[in-house]
Amino acid sequence: QVELVESGGGLVQAGGSLRLSCAASARTFSSYVMGWFRQAPGQERKFVATINRSGSSTYVASSVKGRFTISRDNAKNTVYLQMNSLKSEDTAVYYCAADGGSWYVRVVPNEYDYWGQGTQVTVSS
Repeated sequence: QVELVESGGGLVQAGGSLRLSCAASARTFSSYVMGWFRQAPGQERKFVATINRSGSSTYVASSVKGRFTISRDNAKNTVYLQMNSLKSEDTAVYYCAADGGSWYVRVVPNEYDYWGQGTQVTVSS
């Protein structure tokens, strides 16, 4: 069982930056593939980024490529999402997710077993 707690959301102006954090309770955090998703009002949950267990491989959605970066610190049981050049369309609740299987790029929500409660990101234009 893994508990995930996101933080770092808030209100930011367009063009600004935020860094989201997701702290995991698992003692074996390094054995989990991690991902970030987002969900805007009235829309389905969408893939943002994922990272393998060691942090050596990442994959981000085309909509955020070049602006968002996913990273992890296994010593701190934490995964991060650095968001730069934010746009109004980035406004959403951002969720952290974890899966204990082998590495491959997981872009569908049901490929992850564990989820955080989400953190709101609002970008004002």
